[in-house]
Amino acid sequence: MDQSTSFRLQLSVFALVSAAFLNIYITQPVLPVLQQEFDSDMVRVSLTVSAVILGIALSNLPFGMLADHLPIHPIIFTGGLLVSLGSLLCAATGHLWVLIGARFLQGLFIPALTTCLAAYLAKTLPAERLNVVMGSYVAATVLGGLGGRLLGGWIHPPLHWRYAFVSAAALTLCATVIAVRGLPRVTVAQPSGHNGSGFWDLLQRWDLLRIFLCAAGSFAIFSSIFNYLPFRLAEPPFYFSTERTTLLYLVYVVGIFLGPMAGRISNRFGSGNTLVGGALVLGGALALVLAPSTAAIVAGLVGICAGFFTVHAAAVGSLNRKLVSGQGRANALYVLFYYVGGWLGITISGFAYRHGGWSAVVLIGWTLLLIPIGAGLGEKRMRKRSIGGSAR
Repeated sequence: MDQSTSFRLQLSVFALVSAAFLNIYITQPVLPVLQQEFDSDMVRVSLTVSAVILGIALSNLPFGMLADHLPIHPIIFTGGLLVSLGSLLCAATGHLWVLIGARFLQGLFIPALTTCLAAYLAKTLPAERLNVVMGSYVAATVLGGLGGRLLGGWIHPPLHWRYAFVSAAALTLCATVIAVRGLPRVTVAQPSGHNGSGFWDLLQRWDLLRIFLCAAGSFAIFSSIFNYLPFRLAEPPFYFSTERTTLLYLVYVVGIFLGPMAGRISNRFGSGNTLVGGALVLGGALALVLAPSTAAIVAGLVGICAGFFTVHAAAVGSLNRKLVSGQGRANALYVLFYYVGGWLGITISGFAYRHGGWSAVVLIGWTLLLIPIGAGLGEKRMRKRSIGGSAR
């Protein structure tokens, strides 16, 4: 692959994944605004985020299988078009349930831009090139998630939150065109027969299932805190504006640095110790966000990002080191558990916030920490048995 083709490929990947993740969290910083505009409660308006996550969870596996049998370019074009149309519908509607339905539609087709692209890259690139391009992919997920929050929060009130959806539609369409034109058209051999482990076989392995549950539990904590943060900061003693709340989402860039660093920490200290350490950092950070202090909130959010991305990176690394086959299916299951956990976390924490306030959301987070801690302890026990067996 020459330098020009390599650059186009990385640009296509970065643009498409950034645009896809831009759409996921676009309403998060303006949830209190939506609550007032639609005269609704926080649980219902939070569905404008969790409906996207649920859609991604439901369609991730089907799109993963579709990518094994169809060319990538028409899948990406269809997905980009429908995600963009969903954004325009969000911008135009005056009904909350139509907004939620359009967000669910977007979630259903975001895997056409992400899961299918990852499968295409894994099938078509040599290992050394794949590592480089996937670096662009991971960075794009972080920057896209941050960009959606900033777009949704900063474009309101100078214009209106609806304009954020118009901008997202335009960016998604542009990224789709770039990807369709920039991704090399290659012939990929069709899968034949049963290759590797099936989904049910993977779920029956406890060493893998606890990693899947770790993904669900940790993302449930992370998504809940960041989803209900605008409500907490709009209340006394903070009284933050939408723009000021949105600024706090900049702590999300911690993930760009923590992902690779957590991989190196896992290599040195083991995935079990890294999972437990990340979970403990996350638990301490949850205590900080309880304090009625802006400085404590900022420090707590940095700690939550540091702890979560450490757990996430260590879990993904541990999962793939355990596999000799079925890597695609296992990673698809990881993503499924990850997003189902996020959806459940946002939904349950919404009811908790309504009845018990911010402290109830934090309490749920502390309870869910038992999952990554348990996964880490399980990894440590497995490593000790492995070392003991090697010694004998």
